[in-house]
Parts: sequence; structure tokens; C-alpha cells
Amino acid sequence: MSVIKALEVCTMATIDRLDVEILALLTDDARAGIAEIAQELGVSRQTVQLRLRRLEDDRILVGFQPIVDLSVAGAPVQALVSLEIDQRVMASIVDGLRELPEVLEVRIQAGREDLLVHVALASLEELQRLTAAIVEVDGVRKTTSTFTVATPVPHRILPLLRELTKDAGWGRSTPAPR
Repeated sequence: MSVIKALEVCTMATIDRLDVEILALLTDDARAGIAEIAQELGVSRQTVQLRLRRLEDDRILVGFQPIVDLSVAGAPVQALVSLEIDQRVMASIVDGLRELPEVLEVRIQAGREDLLVHVALASLEELQRLTAAIVEVDGVRKTTSTFTVATPVPHRILPLLRELTKDAGWGRSTPAPR
């Protein structure tokens, strides 16, 4: 898939501050019930249900996953591996990377390297073995690894969503609670 094709896949849906607050409550506690969310936000259960259904239908909310501390689970070494590849065989390279259990995520990027691969492993020796396996994938020309030493800002989306919706309103005629 080319970078242009990857960008075309992105569609724009609209969300407002109420959607973001629903997502915020689910981020804090993914097990929160509809009634609990509705009460916390001062809206009806039906409003929360409809909002969640729309967020899912619009592919803004794409699922619920547990947050796992990989260091505690046995994979304390994380790295970002940049790949220079033969772009004509990108699809088969991505398929080959998908087969490697240590690969957490693969991103297509514009720039000197073509793919950015997030990996987690038990040891540096395992990273060496994995990069050797990645180079064996047909079409991979070169790898460059960068180790993750710490994560002072873990993956987050709420600050961005709040910024994107700061002027969007609450989605109803009454003002949002302060």
C-alpha cells in the first residue's frame, strides 16, 4: 500500500465535547456502564448509547483493549526498528512482519525509511535475533533500531480530542458543564 493510499483510507468524522467526555470516562474505566456514564455527564442513557453506537459506526471508537505493562509481562526491551524496503513488495513485507509475534505495530512513513516497526522483547539478544529475522524478509534492505529507555508520556488521545473539539459545543442546546 502506498503512502497516498494509506492516507486515503483515513476518513473524517465529527465529534463534539460530549463525545470526548464519554470517551474520557471510558478511558478512565473501560468497564463503566452506560447508566454510570450518563449520570456522570448529566445526560440520558439513550444519549450515551446513541453516541457510542455512532462513534463505533463512524470508526472513531474501534474497540476496547486492556492496557498491558509489557515489562511486567516479560518483554522489558522495546525498540523502534526503521526499515528501508523495496516498496514494490511492501504488502508481502508487512505480511512477513505480521508473522513475527514480537512486532506490536507497523507504520508506513514518508522519509528516508519506509516502515517503522514497534517491537517488544525479553532481551537485547532477542532484539538481535529479531532484526536478523526481519532482514531475512524478502524486500527488506536495511534496519535501524532505536531503543526505548523510558516512556515519560504514554500513548494518549484525550488532550488532542479535547483540543480538536474545544469549539464544537456539547451537542445539545444547553452549555457543557464546567
